[in-house]
Amino acid sequence: MRPLTRTAARTLRAALVLAVTAGLAVAAPTTAQGQDRAEATGAVSTAPAAATGGTAVAEKPYMGWSSWSLQTTSYPGVNPRGNYSFLTEDNVNRQTDALASKLKKFGYEYVNIDAGWWRGWDWTPEFDEYGRQKPDTERFPSGMKAVADRIHGKGLKAGIYLPVGLEKEAYGGGEPRIWNTDDCTTGDIVHSDLRTTNGWDSSYKIDFSKPCAQKYIDSQARLIADWGYDFLKLDGVGPGSFKSGDNYDNRADVAAWQQAIKRTGRPVHLEISWSLDIDYAKDWQATSNGWRVDTDVECYCDTLVSWENSVEDRWRDTPGWTRYAGPGGWNDLDAVNVGSAAMSGLTKAERQSYMTLWAIAKSPLYSGDDLTRLDDYGLSLLTNRDVLKINQQPGRPAKPVTSVGDEQVWASGNPDGSYTVALFNQGDSPSPVTADWQTLGFTGQASVRDVWNHENLGRHKDGITEAVPAHGSRLFTVTPHGAGLRTTGYEAESPDNILTGSASVAGCDECSGTRKVGNLYTGGTLQFTDVVVSKAGRYLVKVAYTSRDPRSVGVSANGRAPVATAFPATGGWSAVDSISVPVTLKAGRNTVTFDSGDGYAPDIDKIDVPRR
Repeated sequence: MRPLTRTAARTLRAALVLAVTAGLAVAAPTTAQGQDRAEATGAVSTAPAAATGGTAVAEKPYMGWSSWSLQTTSYPGVNPRGNYSFLTEDNVNRQTDALASKLKKFGYEYVNIDAGWWRGWDWTPEFDEYGRQKPDTERFPSGMKAVADRIHGKGLKAGIYLPVGLEKEAYGGGEPRIWNTDDCTTGDIVHSDLRTTNGWDSSYKIDFSKPCAQKYIDSQARLIADWGYDFLKLDGVGPGSFKSGDNYDNRADVAAWQQAIKRTGRPVHLEISWSLDIDYAKDWQATSNGWRVDTDVECYCDTLVSWENSVEDRWRDTPGWTRYAGPGGWNDLDAVNVGSAAMSGLTKAERQSYMTLWAIAKSPLYSGDDLTRLDDYGLSLLTNRDVLKINQQPGRPAKPVTSVGDEQVWASGNPDGSYTVALFNQGDSPSPVTADWQTLGFTGQASVRDVWNHENLGRHKDGITEAVPAHGSRLFTVTPHGAGLRTTGYEAESPDNILTGSASVAGCDECSGTRKVGNLYTGGTLQFTDVVVSKAGRYLVKVAYTSRDPRSVGVSANGRAPVATAFPATGGWSAVDSISVPVTLKAGRNTVTFDSGDGYAPDIDKIDVPRR
C-alpha cells in the first residue's frame, strides 16, 4: 500500500471517528562567558513546573508503551477483525508482559490503553447509567480495573484514554443522572444548542458556567481513579487538533480535569492530544503534564509509520515548543516506533534519527511497537542507557543551533557543563554535517564521546565534522576545555541600520533593548551597516529573532547574493531564540543584510558577531 500523505492520514482518522460516532537549570556559570555558553543552547530553563495535583507526576518525561500505533496499522495479522481491532485485553496483557520482561529495567513503566476500550468491533460505544464510558465486554471481558490490577502486578503503571467533551451517545436526551448528585443530568452540563466539540465533533461541548459540569468531570475522574489508572490521555483537545473557534476551545475542560484529578487524591498523569495550538502553550503548561505538539506520527498504512508521514515533520514543528518543557510538563512528539524493521517502515538510519530526536527533545518515550516482535537493532535503540539518560536527566530540551540546507545541528547544555550535540541529515543522500563549538558558546578544544556507540573520540579543536547518511544522525556528548566565546552585539533597531520596504521597528518585551525589527516580508530588508571585525574569514553570527512559525530569510554580507537560511519557530512573536548563521566578512567594516525576498521572514532582535 502506498503511504498516505500527512493530510490524508489526518482526514482518514477524522473520517473514521465521525463515521463511527454519527527545565532545571545547569550549574551556575562562574563567568559572563559561562553564562553565554548556557544561553547559546537554552540550557537555563524558565519553564515552570505544571504538576497535576501537587505531586511528583511528570518530574521526568514518562516512558512506556501505547496501543494506538498498532491499532492504526494494516500490517498483516495485527488487526484481524478490521480497523482498530488490535485493542483487546489479551493483547494488552501480552504487551504488558513484554514491557515488564524487556524494557521495565530501562525505565519504561506505563502501559497505555488508547481509544476504543468502551467500543465494540463496529465502534458502537457503551456507557453506564451516569453517562460515563463503560468497557466493551468482548474487548475487555475482565473489566478495566482487572486490567489495571494486572499491570500493577507487574510493577508497572496503567494508562487509559478519553475524548474531550460529553460524547453524543452519552447525552441520552439529557436524562442520565450525573453520578453522586441528586439534581444534575447530562442535559444540565452542555450548551442548550448542543454545539459540538473536539477534533472530530464527536462530543457535545460542556458548559463550565453551569455548576453540574465540573461534577460530571469529577465523576469520570473518580471512575478511572477507582479502577486504579495512573495516566489519562485526553484527546481531540483544542485550540488545535485542526479546529478553531470557540466551540473547540477546551481549555476549561483541561482545567476541570486537573481539578477533578486533584480531588481523587490519586496522582494521575494528564496528557492532552493531539496537535495543540502553540499560542496556548502556557495554558497547557499550567493545567496538564504533557501536550502533543504535532499530528499523529502513524501513517495509517501497512507499516506503523513512514519517514514522510509524518516522522520528519517533527524536526520542523518541535523547536518552537522547546521553551515550554520542564519538570511537571513535557512536549509530546508522539509514539516512538523504532522497534521492528518490518513494522516500522523505516531504514536503520531513520530509526536511529527518530529515537535521537525524541531523546534530545525530552519527549516522553513510549513505544507503539509490538513489543513481542522487537528485533535486535530495535531493542538496542530502545535500551541504550546513555541515550535514555539524555532524555531523563535534568535540563532543557535540545534545539537547533545551526540549520544549513538539509543539515541541522541540535544542542543543549547539561548539568555537568557538557553539551548534548546531535547532527542530522534530512537530505536523501549522504552529507557531511559540522558542529562548530562557537555555536555552543566556546572556542578551542573539547572532548567528544559518541553516545550511540559508547566510544570516546578524543579531543577535537573548534568543532567536529562527520559523514551522515540520508535521513541519518550522530549523537555526541561534548565537554569543553577551551575558552568562552567573546562576541560583539549589534541591535536590529539601531538608527545606524537601514530598513527598506515594509520593515519597521516594533516593541518586544523579551528582546534586547525591548525592541526588534519586524514586518520583513515581500521585499522588506534589514541591513546592519557597521559590523566590524579584525580579521577576514567565515564567522558564525548568532541571530536573535522571534517567529511563531518556521520561516526563511536571505542572509548576505557586503552586497553578495543572499543565502536562504531556515529559521525555526521560537514559540511566538514575543518569544526570542537564536540560531547561528555562517557569514563571510572582510577585515574592518561590513554590512550584513537580512532580505525577506518574496516571502515572509522572522523578526530580528540583534546579532552577536564572534571576536577574533
